[in-house]
Amino acid sequence: MNIRQTPFQELVRSRRSVRRFLDRSVEREKVLTCLEAARLAPSAENVQPWRFLVIDDPDVKQRFAAAAFSGIYSFSRFAAKAPVLIVILARPDLLANRIGKQIQDVSFYLIDVGIAGEHLALQAEELGLGTCWIGWFNSRRTRKFFCIPRQFKIVCLMALGYHEGRPAREKNRKTLAEIAWFNRLDK
Repeated sequence: MNIRQTPFQELVRSRRSVRRFLDRSVEREKVLTCLEAARLAPSAENVQPWRFLVIDDPDVKQRFAAAAFSGIYSFSRFAAKAPVLIVILARPDLLANRIGKQIQDVSFYLIDVGIAGEHLALQAEELGLGTCWIGWFNSRRTRKFFCIPRQFKIVCLMALGYHEGRPAREKNRKTLAEIAWFNRLDK
């Protein structure tokens, strides 16, 4: 199957989950550019449930990482070396998310946050930064550390920074024929 290679396709192909970061701070302007890309993401009923808590102070980040990546969550401790950690939160809307969840059995705020987060990750890639989505962390300690009110759902973290070397090309990607069909579902 011929896929037209566009600049966007090249950007998507080059994006990797980065787990090794340089000890180099990220310019605030680049962080803001990434957040702006996330802010512009679409959302169900234009609720815009995403919120981003940026941790770029090295001392705060070190103390937070000690709490969030300890014990059974130590597998994710590599993220502590990223110059920036972003706590990605959601503030679900009553109509679009809670009632929608009951009717459709889909948590729309998670879709919305995923779109915004990937906008952030792709913008970071374009700026020469690496990212890694992190779902394995102590959310209870995260909430306590930052005194996050209950109206916010803690969805995930994202590590952000300049990557150390170029991460290896991802392997074992399924083909389009394995994941996409036209006009009927081929099992």
